[in-house]
Amino acid sequence: MTQETGGFAALDLNPNIVAAVLATGYEEPSAIQQQSIPIILAGHDMIGQAQTGTGKTAAFALPILNKIDVSKREPQALILAPTRELALQVATAFETYAKQMPGVNVVAVYGGAPMGPQLRAIRNGAQIVVATPGRLCDHLRRDEKVLSTVQYLVLDEADEMLKLGFMDDLEVIFDAIPASRQTVLFSATLPSSIRSIAERHLREPKHVKIQSKTQTVTAIDQAHLMVHADQKIPAVLRLLEVEEFDALIAFVRTKQATLDLAAALEAKGYKAAALNGDIAQNQRERVIDSLKDGRLDIVVATDVAARGLDVPRITHVFNVDMPYDPESYVHRIGRTGRAGRDGRALLLVTPRERRMLQVIERVTGQKVAEARLPNAQAVLDARIKKLTSSLAPLVAEAEATHGELFDRLTADLGCSARALASALLRKATNGQALDLAAVEREQPLVPSFAPRGERAERGERTERSDRGDRGDRERRAPMPLAEGRVRCRTALGARDGIAAKNLLGAILNEGGLARDAIGRIQVRDSFSLIELPEDGLEKLLSKLKDTRVAGKQLKLRRYRED
Repeated sequence: MTQETGGFAALDLNPNIVAAVLATGYEEPSAIQQQSIPIILAGHDMIGQAQTGTGKTAAFALPILNKIDVSKREPQALILAPTRELALQVATAFETYAKQMPGVNVVAVYGGAPMGPQLRAIRNGAQIVVATPGRLCDHLRRDEKVLSTVQYLVLDEADEMLKLGFMDDLEVIFDAIPASRQTVLFSATLPSSIRSIAERHLREPKHVKIQSKTQTVTAIDQAHLMVHADQKIPAVLRLLEVEEFDALIAFVRTKQATLDLAAALEAKGYKAAALNGDIAQNQRERVIDSLKDGRLDIVVATDVAARGLDVPRITHVFNVDMPYDPESYVHRIGRTGRAGRDGRALLLVTPRERRMLQVIERVTGQKVAEARLPNAQAVLDARIKKLTSSLAPLVAEAEATHGELFDRLTADLGCSARALASALLRKATNGQALDLAAVEREQPLVPSFAPRGERAERGERTERSDRGDRGDRERRAPMPLAEGRVRCRTALGARDGIAAKNLLGAILNEGGLARDAIGRIQVRDSFSLIELPEDGLEKLLSKLKDTRVAGKQLKLRRYRED
């Protein structure tokens, strides 16, 4: 056994689990994993204080998988997550770590998907249920005994669950599962509300606290672009038109995605190849050698397949799919900027992935600047620049070597020198559009998240139809206030992924108010208005001064309507 395998094997985990973990590219357990796994394996309740990005999913997933009885077709472990995205991410992690454990079934339970298939999966014997509290309560109303066999409960990001207003749902779930269960709670912070839950529902819990280390990648120029999932390949193709790169590695999550993107790049004339876990070692070595010596310029890879890849000429990293955790992001972009060279990393972010972007920024301690997809003019300028660069070395000797042929062709064709030169250019550029109108026609992809000002400057007429009367919503007068209440304002709004329930949950959790003390909450695009009791307002605002919602500071203040 190698030294790398010794790290996880030393934690007394099932060898099949260890093998699955190593296959994902992890070699040594993180601090939270080293401390938590023995505690959970020993059967103790636990409170883990750790930020997202410290490896906490594996810290509870690995020991729980170790405890699962595959012969029993019934729910044994319940993991609660605050959002659909996190629930799906945790479920995927369990499936990954259980790849070499036949008979383990995982179901993700969340709102926005049909309830019938979810409930059937639970009844049919999924041993691991990963759920959001709200949707799970919906299932409990249909079948209050559906969780009666649960032996292990994990609350992941408990503070976020309370900020989202899930306190009542959590109490319903606690009552629906056996009191003899083992309970593990993970939270980035431990406010009084979390401590209260621990006192009521955990039995002599062990405490683990991990200080997240800030990871820096200052030598690399980083930017992100907001796109929809179905825009990713067109977005990559457009970016490649304007990015001046030597060699590039594009990261995606699945084997199929490596093949799809590599095929799209080859169809556009790029020297590209896929690199995934199905590729034999000798072929993998050929791909890397080709990237090193210039026979390839782009490799599309999964995280595991790119492990150990070190090619100094890589100038760009495209994160086409969001990494699962900040460490993976740091490892990915570290493939560029080697040996003192400039490096550039671009991250494509879908609307549902904004939260992970915030986590990456928090863990790395750096802001990932927002960029825009290049417009038609930028694409045209880049194409002409590349054409000029390719022709420049030929111009000096072209007339001496091909001048007579040029004269003969103009005579034979009966055309002007300008017409012949234009025809030759068209042939040399393979019909590529090289005027603005033609480039605009072939560029149907519009940056969906461009600021309103930019869209207006481009003369686009779709703003109102695409986004509704957002401007009117921003400008309309606030509703009249109820007696004894004042209106407060926060700079967080819909564009930050904020909904009214997020603000309500945060204020109830951190402010200690009763639900009926809070009035109307109006979420606009770039800010929100909240009605709060005038009596004791300054004390309340002081209590809320450090409160964060969706990873951003609430910064609530009294709203002056004059």
